[in-house]
Amino acid sequence: MAFYWEDGRPIYPDTITEEFNKIVDFLGLPKIRFHDVRHTYATISLRAGVHPKIVSSRLGHATVAFTLDTYSADIEDLDRDAAEAVIGLFLPPSQKGLV
Repeated sequence: MAFYWEDGRPIYPDTITEEFNKIVDFLGLPKIRFHDVRHTYATISLRAGVHPKIVSSRLGHATVAFTLDTYSADIEDLDRDAAEAVIGLFLPPSQKGLV
């Protein structure tokens, strides 16, 4: 991905990194690489229940399988959440949480 000024001139990657670091410092956030924002987005989106196809598409991955192979290991609760979702189809709300 390339970034450009309004007049069409390219913005050099170091400029983006420097501006990102200034924002991180100003907000008092933990220091991460600019590229790590991409990984953070993917992990948080999947944890929030965003459909993997949407996450994969936004990241520009060729397949959903790649996205899931790369990011689903970071999401420990996926198995439990899936089981609870299926239980919710069959049991009344008072009996949820059995898993």
